[in-house]
Amino acid sequence: MKMTMTHDFDHPIDEVWAMFSDPAAHVAKFEAMGHRDIEVIEEESSDDGLRMVIKRVTDLDVPSIAKKVLPSSPTVTTDDVWKDHGDGTYGGHFAVQMDGVPQRTKGTTSLTANDDGTTHYEVEIDVSVKVPLIGDKIAKASKGELEKQLNAEFAAGDAWLAQA
Repeated sequence: MKMTMTHDFDHPIDEVWAMFSDPAAHVAKFEAMGHRDIEVIEEESSDDGLRMVIKRVTDLDVPSIAKKVLPSSPTVTTDDVWKDHGDGTYGGHFAVQMDGVPQRTKGTTSLTANDDGTTHYEVEIDVSVKVPLIGDKIAKASKGELEKQLNAEFAAGDAWLAQA
């Protein structure tokens, strides 16, 4: 299942890029989203980007079709890469793993400046669940939870930028 979500931050792209390239902002985002036992596994900062691997426990609203396959409080590990493209745009890619869950989630991110001084953020996600016969149904049923998580991420970003 593929999906795309977008959000416009009411801040210029240089401020939004500063947030996404700051490791503390990623930890704060997951804290604001209610995740717990947050652990930074890897952190690699450079002049043109950031790579972070973060492990944490989160609570999910698991669709009934998936309750036998997906735990309601999985340990989740994300591997996020953000890069300065050198042309005034930024973006990257990510992969998400849930311990003991036959699910693969990956995607891409992009930041572009809007003409009004705000920043457009786009997240494209591809989810696949490796369960015979019902994997696609589980992935599609998870769409609401993914939207909920991304909206919480957008709100956490707005809050971070408001304090900057």
